[in-house]
Amino acid sequence: QVQLVESGGGSVQAGGSLRLSCAASGYTFNCMGWFRQAPGKEREAVATVYSGGRKTYYADSLKGRVTISQDSTKSTVSLQMNSLKSEDTAMYYCAAGSICRGLLGADFRYWGQGTQVTVSS
Repeated sequence: QVQLVESGGGSVQAGGSLRLSCAASGYTFNCMGWFRQAPGKEREAVATVYSGGRKTYYADSLKGRVTISQDSTKSTVSLQMNSLKSEDTAMYYCAAGSICRGLLGADFRYWGQGTQVTVSS
């Protein structure tokens, strides 16, 4: 059974940084990514990575502030977030799948339970 376990969420002041990590238990994936959902809003993509970093995709609103990386075993994905803003407050979900076509959530078959990120201004 595939399990994606996220870690690294928490509370931070605006302008601060957080690093999220996600480990897939016993499985490897060509494509992994991060999505987020704020209360009352639809889920949106943050960033995805293909094949250990061969390709990365970022949401336009987050470019320059986040960096996604996948380890060489293709079982762990991390998201470094800098210059955090209050509007970045959301539940962040790790996702994994076989094919990446950019930031499409439909490409991801497996999802983690989420880790909360709260940014206070």
